[in-house]
Amino acid sequence: MFVGTLTFDLLLGDVHSLKEKRSIVRPIVAELQRKYSVCAAEVGNQDLHRRAEIGLAVVSGEHRFVTEVLDNCERLVAGRPEVQLLSARRRYYGDDDD
Repeated sequence: MFVGTLTFDLLLGDVHSLKEKRSIVRPIVAELQRKYSVCAAEVGNQDLHRRAEIGLAVVSGEHRFVTEVLDNCERLVAGRPEVQLLSARRRYYGDDDD
């Protein structure tokens, strides 16, 4: 079993309230979940209106599949015009990890 996690640090554009922030972040999270069947959520910077942190995880029997899904998710988020992707951090876990 292989688990991959990906955390995005995002800078939002012209956002002046947490309500506006939610209107940008929620569709991104929903699209990641719908399109790639990952578990995704806003995981940080929840009290800042111009920054967002989205985390996701994927589980598979093949390391190659995990990497492919994470690549696709990163491309999706990087391609969104309403956000600027500041960083993307990946981690992999396998059966051999303690």
